[in-house]
Amino acid sequence: MIRKMLSETAELDMLQRESFSYFMHETNPHNGLVIDKTAPDWPASIAAVGLALAAYPVAIERGFISRAAALKRVLITLRFFWDSPQGPEPDATGHHGFYYHFLDMQSGRRAWQCELSTIDTTFFLAGALTAGCYFDGPGADEVECRRLAEALYQRTDWAWAQDGGGAVSMGWKPESGFLPNRWNGYDEALLLYVLGLGSPSYPLAPGSYGDWAAAYQWQQSYGIEYVYAGSLFTHQLSHIWVDFRGIQDKAMRAKGIDYFENSRRATLVQQQYAIENPHGFAGYNELCWGITASDGPGPAVLDVDGKQREFYDYVARGVPLGPDDGTIAPWVVVSSLPFAPEIVLPTIDYFIHQVGLKAGNPYGFKSTFNPSFPCNCANPYGWVSPWHFGIDQGPIILMIENYRSDMLWRLMRNCPYIVKGLQRAGFTGGWLPPG
Repeated sequence: MIRKMLSETAELDMLQRESFSYFMHETNPHNGLVIDKTAPDWPASIAAVGLALAAYPVAIERGFISRAAALKRVLITLRFFWDSPQGPEPDATGHHGFYYHFLDMQSGRRAWQCELSTIDTTFFLAGALTAGCYFDGPGADEVECRRLAEALYQRTDWAWAQDGGGAVSMGWKPESGFLPNRWNGYDEALLLYVLGLGSPSYPLAPGSYGDWAAAYQWQQSYGIEYVYAGSLFTHQLSHIWVDFRGIQDKAMRAKGIDYFENSRRATLVQQQYAIENPHGFAGYNELCWGITASDGPGPAVLDVDGKQREFYDYVARGVPLGPDDGTIAPWVVVSSLPFAPEIVLPTIDYFIHQVGLKAGNPYGFKSTFNPSFPCNCANPYGWVSPWHFGIDQGPIILMIENYRSDMLWRLMRNCPYIVKGLQRAGFTGGWLPPG
């Protein structure tokens, strides 16, 4: 029996405030870079930077930060990215308007010989455009914010990232060129194609979206039909910025649903999978679910109650086809709040009051926990990740806000690039004006 100690409003306020404190304390104040993970000497994540940029307007409206202080932080970030070195050099910050996945927190240069990431650049640009839409005043700083956000977006050469093909490459490295894998099939790249198609400067070819959608995998799980993507975050990230309620592309028109309904179904599948618990992991039930790309207790292969179990570290866990090692990610449940509040709110209560996942954590929930992993843990619910991640904190803030007020959705309906991108992808209906 869960003992509810806070009202829904107070609980959601607390989660947003504590998650936003990650961006307040884990951001370099001189360049706006946000650390990917709260580990020593860790680099910045450009996706986390984009989520921070989108979170500042929410934080202003919720009273977590003043408009002036938030605008100062946003401008520092946008100026850094506009002025940072672009080019084919292996230690640059970006190339062709795209940015490396991870950047050194101090210098802002490429870290770990990582890839120039098309998807993480997408989330950075979406955050920049959010800030540009929100700061709409006549003052010089707000005018500059809008100018820089649009300039960064319009500098991005989406056509280059197609590398002569249809679907967009996942990335590029100066040492070896484009990565062989492309964004094909339903995943978090839905927003990538919307922004790429909406560009007035270097847009994606019109057929690119069709190439991506042609690889959709429709599946029926527990009597629920939906376009499949195993990790729950893939059904969420594009929805932070785009209100898919009532608008449809060719694939959704054929099925008579929209992507919002598809994400609702994927969320329900997650809960049903936990109830069914086909692999017999500890803790899974109707209040304990949420499997996604996340941190984990491995790598390790251990004997658990007479059964050999393989545990992973950071991997794209998925439902119902796996991989699954008993690791639950509370943040991804919170981020499903707009889709299925009737099952998400009780699970949030469970995580807070039953599992005690917030106790002693400055930024709300730690990223993951695993009751099946054998460890000498004081917590009866097993192994808990020692880390917080910026890409976990941002969706908590933003999807709670979409549930509470539609704020991000309302803001981005007025972004001409998103509107144009949706229209070029074949979306019609709902709030979209005729194409």
